[in-house]
Amino acid sequence: MAENAVCTYPCNNADRLQFQSKNYIVAPLGHKYMAEVTADDVKMAMVPVAQKSSSVYRSVNILFKCIFNSAVESNIINVSPCQRVSAKSGKPQKDRESLTDEQVEKLLAAIKGLPPYVFVMLGLYAGLRREEIMVLQWDCVFLDEEAPYLSVRRAWHSEHNRPVISIELKTKATKRDIPLPDQLAECLKEANNPQHQIM
Repeated sequence: MAENAVCTYPCNNADRLQFQSKNYIVAPLGHKYMAEVTADDVKMAMVPVAQKSSSVYRSVNILFKCIFNSAVESNIINVSPCQRVSAKSGKPQKDRESLTDEQVEKLLAAIKGLPPYVFVMLGLYAGLRREEIMVLQWDCVFLDEEAPYLSVRRAWHSEHNRPVISIELKTKATKRDIPLPDQLAECLKEANNPQHQIM
């Protein structure tokens, strides 16, 4: 992370992909050569994945397709066994409930003074997504203004299992200024003070 980052957060996208590859692709099919894998083998490997969330199912499905499409492009196999594997399955995500005020107080009290405190405060009080918090830097935080605010100008994403910081955001609405409530402004002032560095 950059030295002037507001908050630090570990990137675990590569770990997630490695876990999914190992457990959902290599475990059921690792004993076969790629040319031996059939569409039925892939469908059978996807059966336990269908018991997971729809996002896990989608992610594993994409991994399968990337692996076997690359094998086709590299002339390792002639046809991908993943062509007819459905992209839609897995358990639908449950509706998420917001934290109550009491839960927020307990959470913040439990992590006060720890590295994730600023990260959680930014998520709770500014409504930033993880990808926005991870790349927020002090040049986009304006604490000395009459009405303190922060500016979302960057986002994090992954390319080839590598973190990428981009100033090209997905939509125009993603680039925005967010007013800071008093408790978040105070938290950020404290985090930016070298004598009280909490990250």
